[in-house]
Amino acid sequence: MRRRSAVCIIAVALGLICASNIAAAQPSTKVYRVGWLATGSPPTGADRSVMEFQQGLRDLRYVIDKNITFEFRYASGSASRLADHAAELVRLPVDVIVTSGEPAALAAKRATRTIPIVAMEFASDPEKAGLVVALGRPEGNVTGLATLSEDLWPKRLGLIKEVAPKISLMAVLWNPANPGNRICVDEIKAAAPRLGMVIRELEVGDGDALTGAFARIEKDNADALAACWDSVTLAHARTIADFALKRRLPTLMPLREYVQPGSLLSYGINLAAHRRRAAYYVDKIRNGAKPADLPVERQTNPELVINVKTAKLLGLVFPQSLAVLADDAIE
Repeated sequence: MRRRSAVCIIAVALGLICASNIAAAQPSTKVYRVGWLATGSPPTGADRSVMEFQQGLRDLRYVIDKNITFEFRYASGSASRLADHAAELVRLPVDVIVTSGEPAALAAKRATRTIPIVAMEFASDPEKAGLVVALGRPEGNVTGLATLSEDLWPKRLGLIKEVAPKISLMAVLWNPANPGNRICVDEIKAAAPRLGMVIRELEVGDGDALTGAFARIEKDNADALAACWDSVTLAHARTIADFALKRRLPTLMPLREYVQPGSLLSYGINLAAHRRRAAYYVDKIRNGAKPADLPVERQTNPELVINVKTAKLLGLVFPQSLAVLADDAIE
């Protein structure tokens, strides 16, 4: 009897262990809640950033609104609204916050030290901004993707000089509310003298400020126009391109998204691939990884995109040496 009792006890114990192991091996049925924090206004239609990020999730076999859901917060470029929206997401709470742009990442970090944050569309150095201790080991609750690439603006200026050698005065549109834009302007100003160029920096904190910036460009007789990557300049990429074409100004941009509506050329990351890649971080965190242990990925493979139609309208010809290097030519 004792032997039978012992056998029964062992069998029950083993059964419990097996059941526990099977349960642990099953994927979690919990719906994962993602907070989305971005500058700019809520889109009237589909948000391209969201669509490309969600495609990255689908590639990882997530089903939107089934095993993963979203809480969207847009701040219309206001720092105070960003802070309020970040606090809202923390109170809900969400399982992870995905941020678009440097101001959103900083607002999210100020709002929480515990909820994981995946920062994307981050154009400056996350270390200098105080978001992470080091790219290789963030050590806090923030990780993600940085679009760093040494000497990128000097290379951009060199490219446009090849197309339009007579450029001497370049206007640069930038948003003072975006800390990364200050770095952008400083890089342009440092590189310009070596190419015989003078820089006129023009603040555009919102769409209304573009009118004044355009008037200043006309008054100064600038002969080229550039823009730092920001939600304001990106949202008004077509307006900027149309103005430049009307004034017959070559335009130099950081992303293809500015060139598609009419700017002359860009040299920068593939933003769609960048957004899809951010889904990888969310998946890792959902499966137990800590942001502190996920190195910030440095995007260092810029693409050259040229707008052939715009070049023709401006009477410019892309040198053959430059044309063959282009990753994409928009007709």
